[in-house]
Amino acid sequence: MNRFYALFFAGFLLTVLMVACTPKAAGPSTTDTPATPQTPVAQQPADEESDDLSDCPKFSDAPNPDDAETNYVIYRNALKSKEMDRAIKVWREVYATSPAADGRRPTVYTDGVEFYNYLIEQNPDKREAYGDSILMLYEQARECYPSDGYMAAIQGFDSYYTYAGSTSEEDIYELFKESIEMDGPEKLQYFVINPMSRLVVDQHESGNIDDDEAKEIVTALKARLEKGLADCSGADCEAWNAIEAYAPSSLQYFETVKGFYDCQYYIDEYYPEFEANPEECDAITTAYGRMRWAECAEDLPEYQKVKAAYEANCQVVAANTSGGSTIRQAYEALRNNESSEAVRLFEQASEETEDNERKSLTLLTAAKIYYRDLRNFSQARAYARRAAQADPTNGEPYMLIGTLYASSGPLCGPGTGFDSQVVVWPAIDMWQRAKSVDPSVAAKANQLIGRYTQYMPTRADVFQRGIEVGSTYTVGCWIQETTRVRTP
Repeated sequence: MNRFYALFFAGFLLTVLMVACTPKAAGPSTTDTPATPQTPVAQQPADEESDDLSDCPKFSDAPNPDDAETNYVIYRNALKSKEMDRAIKVWREVYATSPAADGRRPTVYTDGVEFYNYLIEQNPDKREAYGDSILMLYEQARECYPSDGYMAAIQGFDSYYTYAGSTSEEDIYELFKESIEMDGPEKLQYFVINPMSRLVVDQHESGNIDDDEAKEIVTALKARLEKGLADCSGADCEAWNAIEAYAPSSLQYFETVKGFYDCQYYIDEYYPEFEANPEECDAITTAYGRMRWAECAEDLPEYQKVKAAYEANCQVVAANTSGGSTIRQAYEALRNNESSEAVRLFEQASEETEDNERKSLTLLTAAKIYYRDLRNFSQARAYARRAAQADPTNGEPYMLIGTLYASSGPLCGPGTGFDSQVVVWPAIDMWQRAKSVDPSVAAKANQLIGRYTQYMPTRADVFQRGIEVGSTYTVGCWIQETTRVRTP
């Protein structure tokens, strides 16, 4: 028995389970995960004509082809009318004899996923069993329609988030990779970008993939995001803006991989911030260190300007800062992109000064290195808290902690949806605290609060989970902060 027919007969047995189950009355979902994402209509596995027919059982293979086609039309019309119980009953008959429909479209499988999601809403206690059925339907669809990247994408998403723990991260990565290879950056499903941004980092960091493979994935993800932002309009842009707020932050990990990005990448990323703050040592040192890390040619105009600014501002700062040679060594290590050594030296310098303001600034610099270079959010927060303790009038440590929280969407969820959006609540708490202790950061704090308010969970998301606006809520993940529930 080949692999498809083994899966097919397993699926046929599962339809018996659906017969035995009487769905409860319709009502709001009680699950704590978002529904299966809906892709834009143009990207759905459309009913497109094809000369190549699926090898799986079709209408023409059914005992009575005319009845199979008629039942297909009947259940699809019932589905459109939201007559779910009737639609499911007729769908079972079609799935049992001709799951590949006419051989040109995976509609029977995707409709089956919708039916099982409906059954999960009505029967939350059967979530695990129905979830396994959904993943099985995806696998059957991929086998019957091997050129359809959507099926691999949606199977990967549900495996990663909706039914977390059902599949290894390595296998989910391969599903997303399959989707990328089939669809390319032109048609890649938008909901792949955030989870794959996290997975490609994890797979590279663990040594499962090399630089070349990671570059291919990162390039495709960034190209799709750029295209989505350029092509979207109106409400469609909300999803793309949310992705932009999270995915690039995850992919910054590759800035720490020598040779992964070329010089131009670092110029595009960091030179504008330097131009906006041409005398601020933090912006100067960051841009200078990145350009040296990328081995940019010293005769580049951008390199020469940043180097001159460093020599005019940062070396003077280092020389005049208490802590003597240690602080100068710390800045030199930072300039050379020796991040771990720079952190060690900045901490040592903080211990060598009795000036609390300078101690705070030194610890804050170490915190920023943990955030920007080492991508260690918990350590960045720890150093920022020490900086705030050293100088309670300095709002910058709280500004950084807020940024850490706001950047944690991909760490605490798929990048969109409730689990990723709740990180905005403690982020705004931190920005509000920053401006309360330090009026000089108020303008910047208000700007960030205004920008991120739109990314809060919606009132519908909060209501669906039985949470009251204004109540307290503890954000989990690495954050572990108690905050107040708010909606845009």
